Amino acid sequence: MPKIKDFIAVLEAFAPLSYQESYDNCGLLTGNANEDCTGIICTLDCTEDVVQEAISNNCNLIVAHHPIIFGGLKKITGKNYVERTIIKAIKNDIAIYAIHTNADNILNGVNKRMADKIGLLQCNILAPKNGLLSKFYVYVPLANVEAVREAIFAAGAGVVSNYSECSFATEGVGSFKGNDETNAYVGEKNVRHYEKEVKLEVVLPNYLQNKVVEAVNRVHPYEEMAYGLVNLNNLNHQIGSGMIGVLAEKISEIDFLTLLAQQFGNKAIKHTNFLNKPIKKVAICGGSGSFLLKNAIASQADVFVTSDLKYHEFFDAENKILVVDLGHYETEQFTPNLLMDVLQENFPTFAAIKKSGVNTNPVDVFVH
Repeated sequence: MPKIKDFIAVLEAFAPLSYQESYDNCGLLTGNANEDCTGIICTLDCTEDVVQEAISNNCNLIVAHHPIIFGGLKKITGKNYVERTIIKAIKNDIAIYAIHTNADNILNGVNKRMADKIGLLQCNILAPKNGLLSKFYVYVPLANVEAVREAIFAAGAGVVSNYSECSFATEGVGSFKGNDETNAYVGEKNVRHYEKEVKLEVVLPNYLQNKVVEAVNRVHPYEEMAYGLVNLNNLNHQIGSGMIGVLAEKISEIDFLTLLAQQFGNKAIKHTNFLNKPIKKVAICGGSGSFLLKNAIASQADVFVTSDLKYHEFFDAENKILVVDLGHYETEQFTPNLLMDVLQENFPTFAAIKKSGVNTNPVDVFVH
């Protein structure tokens, strides 16, 4: 039987923890990762009812999009739903794992699932992040270049946008002199040696640094491998906030809102004044996305679909773009399906992966 940590490893390969926002609290929040996993409940929110659902279904792991522990907790006495949920989970040995803004910030994450429901094509990150990439370089004797290159690629480095196995190699001559304590691959002790080498360079996400260094070290022939890591300020177009894409055909504003209502199940939709322009280019952000309004306008999107907009933030559209507040739950309601798909793809014989049947939406709409 797989352990809880095995499922966590898959989730963190899909959405690395280093991609979460600084204010967030992703990862294992309660429970022991070394326990055998009896079953998994995937949910948008972890509430007392969801914990009870896990108990009733003999599931000891809840994978939730929103972290139940978000701010600091000084006391856990059961005075609110957060504390009661945590107490109930711990009493019943249920692990709670949160995969929040790290799943928002990846290309195939929460926003892509939302984009698919709208029918968007040619999807890209709306606001790519920088400071998440490094350059790794290593000096390798000629005969070992391909073995090292393969190890680098196998560890996940060398991916640039839609291209994989990207590297750059320059040939030169290296020198070194080992002392009496060395056991050099080539050369003699206390004698300067010259060796034809290749400097092999690749780009990699920062979270892979240790994995790549370890992988190369295993196949590199030298007793002391010469390498370096350089932080890059390049934009990572695979990682960031929001998403932008296009519809297959232009449609009217009314037809676009009707599409949203049908696909997301809204009884009512808040939006800015119609601009009487067709909709083709669409910017989106699941959850609270008002901070991306300027990016949506700069991208020349016809509409920006998000949630949790404040009254005065609707004015910020300034008749340049149609802004739609679709609702927080509504924009992220397909995230549990996304999490299930990721886990089931990696554990096809583990049948006990379920989507929660609890409706955790705290907001309802009265229509008269």
